[in-house]
Amino acid sequence: MTAYDYDLFTIGAGSGGVRASRISAGYGARVAVAEDRYLGGTCVNVGCVPKKLLVYASHFAEDFEDAAGFGWSVGARAFSWPRLIAHKNDEIRRLNEIYERLLANAGVTLIEGRATIVDPHTVTINDRTITAERILVATGSWPVVPDFPGKEHVITSNEAFFLDELPERIVVVGGGYIAVEFAGIFHGLGAQVTQLYRGPHFLRGFDDDVRMFLAAEMRKKGIDLRFNANIARVGRKQSGVLEACLEDGTEIDTDLVMYATGRRPNTAGLGLEEAGVALAPNGAVVVDEYFRTNVPSVYAIGDVIDRMQLTPVAIEEGMALAKTLFDDQPTAMDYANVPTAVFSQPSIGTVGLNEAQARDQFGTVEVYASEFKPMKHTLSGRDERTLMKLVVDKSTDRVVGVHMVGPDAGEIIQGIGVALKAGACKSDFDATVGIHPTSAEEFVTMREPVPEPDKEAAE
Repeated sequence: MTAYDYDLFTIGAGSGGVRASRISAGYGARVAVAEDRYLGGTCVNVGCVPKKLLVYASHFAEDFEDAAGFGWSVGARAFSWPRLIAHKNDEIRRLNEIYERLLANAGVTLIEGRATIVDPHTVTINDRTITAERILVATGSWPVVPDFPGKEHVITSNEAFFLDELPERIVVVGGGYIAVEFAGIFHGLGAQVTQLYRGPHFLRGFDDDVRMFLAAEMRKKGIDLRFNANIARVGRKQSGVLEACLEDGTEIDTDLVMYATGRRPNTAGLGLEEAGVALAPNGAVVVDEYFRTNVPSVYAIGDVIDRMQLTPVAIEEGMALAKTLFDDQPTAMDYANVPTAVFSQPSIGTVGLNEAQARDQFGTVEVYASEFKPMKHTLSGRDERTLMKLVVDKSTDRVVGVHMVGPDAGEIIQGIGVALKAGACKSDFDATVGIHPTSAEEFVTMREPVPEPDKEAAE
């Protein structure tokens, strides 16, 4: 008989924590999971799922306009933000219940409340003391707003999902994918949107052609996109209107300011330092390739380790951990060629290396690119274009990066992610018959590489 109450005690019932707990229980482990907020974590409640629902909603304004080119007459129309949010909330509640059933059916004990680590084998929750052979930290991340005068007047993406009404004017601050996505959502639903980013260009880490192309498309849609711009302070006028004062002296009157300037690992107040667990300067839990901390009985996965803050990555990490601990299969996570999508408007899909990374790693690369008007817009008349790009290691012919900006980019790149994971070469793309007429066929019909940049001219 074990000396501990559980074999595994998981703190956090988000995507990673739930998967690790369920799979571990399936291997015969006695598992409990603690959650002090909502089942499903950020993704289900204030992240991927509700955001994608809002993205769908925001596309209808353009869809109604596009319909005329296809012979449809669309009558009077109106949008209700409260109705959208109510329907979104119903769906999230349904998903919360599914997560609860998944845990119960797997034999995992769910404890609602905030768990704190006391020592390497002990947690306290709801005035209870519980022991476990291993403790898993899967508490995710949390939005961060920098300190500045008027900080109390702004919101983050967490609150954006629960606004009572959609404001007429919105300032979105940030240059990451969350800021880009919400700028598109708010604009598509009828708000006047200004997006500010303190750097020279947003979406750092993405391929430069993708970044430039998306910025141009967003501006064409009417989003006021400003780079090298940052808020110095925010004040509220007597009329109730917010005044965002920028560092260059510019003033913007707005009804809402939303900050999407980063997320921090959610480790504060968990007792990790007291238990001797090493943390990075930003609060991330430091783990080895098998997700074990410097305290042998304490593990961590997901956003809280700050490797790749993506839901599918956290799920895979949870699977790997369960195999390592309870199925005698030490399993490390492979972070290479993880496909990702940004549900901007138009959307981004990407897998592998961007062009700059590929040149740094391989030296000589070939780049294939195509920019075109999607077939739909030949009749809709909309001035929106699509970009596709392949990056190839010239010495091996292996495709090392694929990037797209355009409708259904995420859906298309998912399949191409399989090809890159399998080590596909450009010749494999060339030998694949395209599906006609689709945008996706462009990936297998690009034959002429883009000319190499003139280094002397660039210098």
